[in-house]
Amino acid sequence: MIRKSAFALAAGMFAIAGCAASAQSGDATPANRTVTTPEGALMNVNADLAYKPGELTQEQLMSSTRDLMAMDAMNVFRRFPRGKTEEMQKFYVDALALRSLSPIQLTATQQMILTGVGKAQIKLSAGQQGNRKYNLEGGVKGGTGIRYFALSYPDKQTVLDRFKAAGLPAPQFVDQGNGTQAALVNDPGDFPIQIVIRPGAKDNSNDGVGVGISVSNLEKSRAFYREFVGLDELPPITDKLLGLTLYPYRNGETTLYLYHAGDNLPQDNGSAGIQYVVKDSPMANAKAQARGIAVETPLNKLNGFDLITVWLNDPDGVTNYYAQVGPNSRTAQGKN
Repeated sequence: MIRKSAFALAAGMFAIAGCAASAQSGDATPANRTVTTPEGALMNVNADLAYKPGELTQEQLMSSTRDLMAMDAMNVFRRFPRGKTEEMQKFYVDALALRSLSPIQLTATQQMILTGVGKAQIKLSAGQQGNRKYNLEGGVKGGTGIRYFALSYPDKQTVLDRFKAAGLPAPQFVDQGNGTQAALVNDPGDFPIQIVIRPGAKDNSNDGVGVGISVSNLEKSRAFYREFVGLDELPPITDKLLGLTLYPYRNGETTLYLYHAGDNLPQDNGSAGIQYVVKDSPMANAKAQARGIAVETPLNKLNGFDLITVWLNDPDGVTNYYAQVGPNSRTAQGKN
């Protein structure tokens, strides 16, 4: 059941703005108001976007959101201090060699920088406005939330040469004991990146991206991503470099790695987030309401992008952002 607008998606072209909303303006009526993202994009909230009571069956409401997904991968975004913009672009495009895609111009002064990883994207957003929490101290084990991205490459020397050409220190690789080598580096905003050398991997990490999520309660978080989001649950693995047991949840090219690093850790729910490209954001919203999932930003339309979205929070406040792309969007038309 597809809601509101027809869906046409150009393969490999995903350029959707977004992160958690932080301010409200315009009409104060809850059913019709405007919310503003930290990037400055304006979205119109309207109750008419939602399914009406009784319109969906209990079976529909209590099933996962997996069948709504229109992309065999997930996008992720990385929010960082504005003064690091040039360094961040150089790091992700030159040192990590991710594909540089056309940016999204959200306002006269604000862009969303897009980089490609296989079918999906890492979206770089300057600025840390809003009520999100940012705490990257202590690295991978220093807090809850998304704590690292994992990128894969076939050849270590090529990676080392790229870092040298970018004027950056050489990553220090260790043997993982499973035929791979891995190194941990920080981007210019102090967010950890795990670089994995794996025979047969595609260069430029075109196999996709891994997303490491430190959680306060493994049982609750695993249930959220397995039963509500509907990702494929894989057997747990041990990461020698990180010294962690990871619980993988996959959608095609993108794998989330859940882990518990300790109790009472500080929260970071702003440095990074997850985005699902879907066929029906109102359906995702209805499923979330039926399960009592926290809604960060209500159903809305993003002005100028032919986009219907809803932002949900996982048990640790990590943004899970559902984006329904309309036929007139730049994404659907391949204008990346």
